[in-house]
Amino acid sequence: MAGRLVGPRVPTGRWGGLALTLLISVVGFACAFPLAVLLALARRSKMGGLRTLSILFIEIVRGVPMIAILYVAMLLVPMMLPLGFSPEALIRAQIGLTLFVAAYLAEVVRAGLQSVPHGQLEAASALGFGYWRTIRLIILPQALRAVIPALVNLAIGIVLNSTLVAVIGIFDLLNAAKNAANDPVWLGFYDES
Repeated sequence: MAGRLVGPRVPTGRWGGLALTLLISVVGFACAFPLAVLLALARRSKMGGLRTLSILFIEIVRGVPMIAILYVAMLLVPMMLPLGFSPEALIRAQIGLTLFVAAYLAEVVRAGLQSVPHGQLEAASALGFGYWRTIRLIILPQALRAVIPALVNLAIGIVLNSTLVAVIGIFDLLNAAKNAANDPVWLGFYDES
C-alpha cells in the first residue's frame, strides 16, 4: 500500500515554485543558525587565531554579494572537485546560501551577546558554572531574546534573497510564475464573441 502512495522521484533540477523558495529559505536559516552562534562566540573569544579566522570569514562573506557566492557555488566548485564528484546544483546553492546567511546571522548574534550585562557572567561564575554551561543556560537565551526583531528581519531578507537562485537556473517562486505566464498550456483559451 505504501508503494502506491509514493510517486516517481523528481530530480531536484525540476523542483520549483513556492515550495523551493520556502525550502531554500528555511533550510538556509536553520543550518546557518548553529554555525552563526559558533562564529559569534569565536569572534568574541580570547583565542587570537580563532577570533581572527572568525573575523576573516564573516567580513569576507559579508563583503561579497550573494550572487557572486552563488556563481562560485555553481561554476567554480565543480571545477575544483575531483572528476565524477559534483553535488547537485540545489545542494551547492543551498550550501552557498547557508554560508552567506551564517555570516550575517553571526553579527546579529554577536550584537545580542554584547547586549547581555557583564554581571550575568560574573553571577554565573560565582555560582560555579563553567564557560559552556554559562553560555548555554544564561548568556545565549538573553542574547537571542534581545535580537528577535533582527532575526525576523534577517529571515524575511533570506526569503527575498532566495529569488537570486533563478540566476543560476533554479526556478524559484517568481521564476515559476513567469514561466507559467508564458506557457501556452497555462494561458487558456477564450471564445471571442
